[in-house]
Order: sequence, then structure tokens, then C-alpha cells
Amino acid sequence: TRTITTLPEAVRQSLTWDQGAEMTEHLRLRIDTGLQVYFCDPHSPWQRGTNENTNGLLRQYFPKGTDLAAHSVGDLAAVATALNARPRKTLGWKTPAEALDAVLRSAQTGVATTS
Repeated sequence: TRTITTLPEAVRQSLTWDQGAEMTEHLRLRIDTGLQVYFCDPHSPWQRGTNENTNGLLRQYFPKGTDLAAHSVGDLAAVATALNARPRKTLGWKTPAEALDAVLRSAQTGVATTS
């Protein structure tokens, strides 16, 4: 919640999530952030391709079943920084950080971009 609320409203309108136990508090997240939370259909990985890819990348740092509460905020932030600096094919080989920056710039100017 703390991280999501630091983003401008223009980029935090909805969240689509898996059916996993990590979203048991989705109502609290919705109340605290104002996000619309949507769930993919069970056993439908094609509905969450980027999520599946990101899970695979996260497994390089945290094996399946890892209790993330055992890691510091700094540890988690370092992994997020590493992943956000990694170019992605789905973003035209831009990094997620570059793609987010472009969205934020277009939100400030009110003009949509396609790059």
C-alpha cells in the first residue's frame, strides 16, 4: 500500500492479480489505495502473461515459498530496482523504469504517447 500510493493516480487505477493467497487482503488494498482489483480466472495463465514472467524473474531471487517478511524493505527494494532496470521484450526492449517514466511524462502533459 505504501509503495502503490506513491504513484500518481493516473497510473494506479487498477490491478489485475492471480488467485494466490498473497491477495487475501485485496479488500484492504482497495480501500487503502482506491485501486480497482481484478482477478484472473483460475488456471488461465494467458490472462496474466507479464505476471507469470515477473514471477519467474523473482524466483531468481526468492525461491517459491519464500517468506518475504523475512527480508528487509531494503532487500526487496534492491530486487525491485534490479528488475525495473532489466529490459523487457514486451516493452520494446525498454526497461520497466523507462516505460513508467514515459507514462508519467505523458500523464503530466495530458498527451498519450505510443513509444
